[in-house]
Amino acid sequence: MYICVHKPVYYNKLKEEGIHIQILKTLFGVYSMIVVFVTLIIVIPCYLVIFNLWNKERAAIAACKISRFWARLLFIGFFIRVEVKGMELIDPNQVYVFVCNHRSQLDIPLFAMACKGPFRFLSKIEVTRIPLVGYVVKKLYITVDRKKREDRVISLRKMEDSLLKERIPVLLFPEGTRNRTDAPLIDFKDGAFRLAIETQTPIGVLTMLNSGDFSPANKLLQLKPGKIKAAWSEPIITKGMTLDDIPKLKEEVKKRLLEKLRTKNE
Repeated sequence: MYICVHKPVYYNKLKEEGIHIQILKTLFGVYSMIVVFVTLIIVIPCYLVIFNLWNKERAAIAACKISRFWARLLFIGFFIRVEVKGMELIDPNQVYVFVCNHRSQLDIPLFAMACKGPFRFLSKIEVTRIPLVGYVVKKLYITVDRKKREDRVISLRKMEDSLLKERIPVLLFPEGTRNRTDAPLIDFKDGAFRLAIETQTPIGVLTMLNSGDFSPANKLLQLKPGKIKAAWSEPIITKGMTLDDIPKLKEEVKKRLLEKLRTKNE
């Protein structure tokens, strides 16, 4: 007799939420793809102008403003309200290594809404193959082929230059990928913490409180309206730290993320 191990889990989830709700979320997700396409048509000419006519520094700052505008359009189109707490904790004139937990495709536009100034995030190389979106990512952000060690080294140097020379903050997801488990966090990679210590740059910690409820990592075409929430913690000063402090720094970031996640409904 054939027994499917995953079947009970699947049907339990359907029973908890209802198959009709799953279908509605999927239909709303299809609608959201149309919203992405339409809003992209609106903003892509702006990106083309600034990337081709302005110098690199000026273009980077302007492009981040366009990205924030695009994020706002997306959330309006998705019927999702955005609530970000603790924005006063982040100095827009200070350079940070930003880190946050990662559960959803909505995390990047949500971060754009939560961050007052320009920033660059580390994107996997595969994103550059997406039509139009890939062009923006390639021009504005830092990409890495995680399978190639030499590419990881080059991306690290680019992030250092962004922090120290261009004075533009960098965003990394220390989990390395979207969390598809039931655990609040998955194991952290060293990269973000090594970068912060080597450049002696403070770490800004943003907790995505419920983005996974809107667009789960394992259900790409599902979405629902509502209120999406994020919260900043006090920045962590890395001045004086050495690479020996990486484990301690990782634990401190985990502690702050978990504290916010535990109180997300307050």
